Amino acid sequence: MSSFRAKIVRAVSQAYLQRIDVANIDIAGVRRLWNRLGGLLPTAFGVRVEPDEINGLYAEWLTPRNRRDGKLLLYLHGGGYVAGGCDMHRQMVSHIARAGQVQALLPEYRLSPEHKYPAAIDDAVAVYRDILATGTSAADIVFAGDSAGGGLAVATLIALRDAGDPLPAAAVLLSPFLDVTGSGNSMQSRAAQDPWFHAKDVAVVAAHYCEPHQQRLPMVSPVFADVAGLPPMYIQVGDDEILLSDSERMADKCAAVGVAVELEVWPEMWHVFQVFIGKMPESRQAIDKIGDYIRSRLG
Repeated sequence: MSSFRAKIVRAVSQAYLQRIDVANIDIAGVRRLWNRLGGLLPTAFGVRVEPDEINGLYAEWLTPRNRRDGKLLLYLHGGGYVAGGCDMHRQMVSHIARAGQVQALLPEYRLSPEHKYPAAIDDAVAVYRDILATGTSAADIVFAGDSAGGGLAVATLIALRDAGDPLPAAAVLLSPFLDVTGSGNSMQSRAAQDPWFHAKDVAVVAAHYCEPHQQRLPMVSPVFADVAGLPPMYIQVGDDEILLSDSERMADKCAAVGVAVELEVWPEMWHVFQVFIGKMPESRQAIDKIGDYIRSRLG
């Protein structure tokens, strides 16, 4: 059973999000709103924030006092490929960095619809290669991402694998958006439980991100990809979200080809519930487990 605080957060979030008309969404307005909301979320205690520019992209380094030298978390933010960035994700990523005792890099990749597929993947690949060029070993890096950022993390891994680049030690995915076609059975089976999204929202996001004929491409919808040779993955997903099947299918694909994968389905939780750390105990528990996984994979 979810905690009382989780039920309150869920109700407030649902009431707020139901006011948003996704079909007629004002993307510029959503970006401004997310940035304002992010400004209300403080970073974790003891984490230093330093702005930077990498390959023409704004980015932030989040460095906890307890970080281990040479270890890095490359975090790709969510936001349906149309929104999100440092302001909205700094808080959650700072807590993950502190829990994992690792420095985190949070880049702002180019967003849709101004920059459609494959711009975001190109940016993520370029940032990763830049990190390697500075001397950081691939074995000392973990990828992570939430929602669309989780899908982008897997797509980036596929692009790097196919190009012959050294791959990071592991990937952490939070409620990953891995199928822009919306073909998972949870689109229907979790429709009544999901407090945030409707199945029709996925089609709107997909239309902003790519062309219709691109929706089943492996790097657009990684549930259709060959995942052989990818690094180990740790996936957290809520049992009440319509994207549940994305995580389940990815875990099944990984297991089938020998990629080490851990899938945790959190009862009564919703999309990227980890962002509410400090507001409900489930978020803290989830991030503590992410930290344990990062530390274990980075030795």
